[in-house]
Amino acid sequence: MPSSNSASRRQFLQGSLAAATAPYWWTSSSLAAEATAPSDLPAFAAIGLGGQGSGIANQAAGLGKMVAAADVDSARAARFAGVMEKNHNQKINTVEDYRRLLERKDIDAVTIGVPDHWHTKIAIEAMQAGKDVYCEKPLTLTIDEGKLICKVARDTKRVFQVGTQQRSDRQFSEAIALVRAGRLGDLERVTVGIDQAPYSEALPVAEAPSTLNWDMWLGQAPAVEYRFGKDLKRWYGKKSGGDGGADASNGHYEFRWWYAYSGGKLTDWGAHHMDICQWLIGQNGDGQGPTLVTPTLAEHQVEFDEQGNPKQTDRYSVATRFAFKMDFPNGVEVNLTSEARNGLLVEGTKGRLFVSRGGVTGKPVEELKDNPLPEGAVDEVHGKGRPWNHMQDFVDCIRTRETPISDVFSHHRAITSCHLAGIVGRLNRPVAWDAASEQITGDPIAQAMQQRKQRKGYEIVV
Repeated sequence: MPSSNSASRRQFLQGSLAAATAPYWWTSSSLAAEATAPSDLPAFAAIGLGGQGSGIANQAAGLGKMVAAADVDSARAARFAGVMEKNHNQKINTVEDYRRLLERKDIDAVTIGVPDHWHTKIAIEAMQAGKDVYCEKPLTLTIDEGKLICKVARDTKRVFQVGTQQRSDRQFSEAIALVRAGRLGDLERVTVGIDQAPYSEALPVAEAPSTLNWDMWLGQAPAVEYRFGKDLKRWYGKKSGGDGGADASNGHYEFRWWYAYSGGKLTDWGAHHMDICQWLIGQNGDGQGPTLVTPTLAEHQVEFDEQGNPKQTDRYSVATRFAFKMDFPNGVEVNLTSEARNGLLVEGTKGRLFVSRGGVTGKPVEELKDNPLPEGAVDEVHGKGRPWNHMQDFVDCIRTRETPISDVFSHHRAITSCHLAGIVGRLNRPVAWDAASEQITGDPIAQAMQQRKQRKGYEIVV
């Protein structure tokens, strides 16, 4: 994987385990300060126990009580149960079917770390069952799923935190504070850089692992055979050559490179950076979003039919290299691309800055030494008194019933932009978007791609 992606994921998981094993009173929040009695801690269940799923569940366990977990892979469930007992002295029961957990009255909230194509169904059913939800990004597989999840969130009034942890990283709020203070002048352009996705050789059909319920893993996606290749050649960019061998499949983490289950880097890193971008340019409110998305580069290793469906189904299908120009009604141009450094380059009439997980740099930042921001400017962006810990913010909001820092509604608008880019890339033509009605206009084929046909027995019901 590119170094920026591997390092950031590794840093997040290490931070998750550190937070989970630290004493509870080390956390900096109102909940910890009140020395809450164990009987008052929220009771969690974890759904999805892969790398990221286990990471967020570990964080939750360090701030509450983990009482149960679900995964369609029994090996992952058993491993997680062992970690809970070792790290937290919490004995949990595990199940294959997450619905068994939603039936329980002793569970207050769930963490959801399953593949993207399962996020919406599980989150909606959890809210309908009266559970608060922490769900990994990208929240949805399609644009129309976002509309459904927002409706249920409004109807049920459950606390819902999306796992876009960058909203709890101080440097991103600092960048927004600089923009709001006029240090860049009038905004003109934001370049959102995210990593390329890998190409792969054809993956042969294989027998699914004995511990994995493959049919349930597929969920709403079409019923297909499991594919796995040992030490297959994978590479980035058509001319870059191979990067050695790697195990590859159409399941577990590798799901991210198949349109049936994900949107590739566009919805992986794109979910993080477009969220910050639209927050920064003031386009994450109701009825806001791009008006036109235009492709300038869209490379795939598969071909698509006229409806945007991959013709080859034995290899990765998501965009490998890409660049999209997005026009917003406030006149700011946004370029979402795999061809720029990972992060956001923000340009205005008076200067520019670059912000990423590594920090925020640029002349406006250097000038803070002699011309600091007004006191409290960064906290005003982030929320005065809000903890700089994403999971802690969720736990606090479970008690206060306030809206978390990464709410489902603003995330839906940001991930919609990413989904639009995915549609544009597959069709290789511009698409117009009406943010008020949340509809693609003037292109019936593109409009039909706002949703997916769901396999019988796995439909999302609202």
